[in-house]
Amino acid sequence: MNHPAHHSAETLAARKAYYERIGSDNMTPLWEVLGALVPPEPRSPAVPHHWSYAAVRAQVMEAGTLISAAEAERRVLILENPGLRGQSCITQSLYAGLQLILPGEVAPAHRHTQSALRLVLDGEGAYTSVNGERVTMHRGDFIITPAWTWHDHGNLGSEPVVWLDGLDIPLVRFLDAGFAEKSAAPSQGVVRPEGDALARYGANMLPVDEEQRTGEPTRLFIYPYAQTRAALLAIAQGAPDAHLGFKQRFVNPATGASPMPTMGTFAQRLPTGFTTRPYRCTDGTVYVCLEGSGEAEINGRGFGFAERDVFVVPSWHTFTLRARTDSILFSYSDRPVQKALGLWREERL
Repeated sequence: MNHPAHHSAETLAARKAYYERIGSDNMTPLWEVLGALVPPEPRSPAVPHHWSYAAVRAQVMEAGTLISAAEAERRVLILENPGLRGQSCITQSLYAGLQLILPGEVAPAHRHTQSALRLVLDGEGAYTSVNGERVTMHRGDFIITPAWTWHDHGNLGSEPVVWLDGLDIPLVRFLDAGFAEKSAAPSQGVVRPEGDALARYGANMLPVDEEQRTGEPTRLFIYPYAQTRAALLAIAQGAPDAHLGFKQRFVNPATGASPMPTMGTFAQRLPTGFTTRPYRCTDGTVYVCLEGSGEAEINGRGFGFAERDVFVVPSWHTFTLRARTDSILFSYSDRPVQKALGLWREERL
């Protein structure tokens, strides 16, 4: 509480007694908390942080010696924001984790109302299956598990595979809207050949009778890194945006909206030596370096990043990015939700 000095001890004592009385009826005075509830600008409890993949890889691999993918259901090390420890989140609305699957393993099939993305970081030979269609996972590929779709993962290769999981778990938890269901069988039967979704929805064509509403998740659940990279290199013939470099957003090709209604996803290229101008926005964002190296300065704190590293920029934190070498960054945030609610704001400084 912050009381003006001229209030008497008698007045303060009367207020305290009053607050205690109304507290017994589960009420509290707004005037005591108004500044925190309606702040002049966002004050996120999340803090900037960086995870070096080279530093944590051994710990990810160690998990494979302690528990199987089948027993764990999903063998993941959650990336917890230091300002939000114990809440299993990297921002107040987003979850991130590093998932490991070893050769010969299957992470059993289930489905849930939370939307999920996978970004392949390390290793070859794994697959994910979404509603009966398998897709082979290659480094840098961006793969989606839309809400309430059956999915399992397996590794048919000879080396461990690690990918970043990004989910809207904290947002769904806040809304008390989470449901999950396990499959009776560990793996789904194959009902469509691999590449079917990419051919139907990812080639500037759609099935002739396709009618998809804007809020529905994309039926294109694989965005190959080879295509993303080629597009970023092609547009880099022009001048970069001073605040963003060469940045693109992923879309559902049937609607032009975000591939997931709760999470926006982006890819950007920063040429060697390029430094972005200071920028901030209300959507706290998780970044992954897919190529190159550089530095992120977030509210005055510096973080060096290299390939496969993860770092988080909380809401309304001013940051710049500098590329030491040609760099490609993937990122995701809750921007679609904020835009749908009329809340999203940016500031280019």
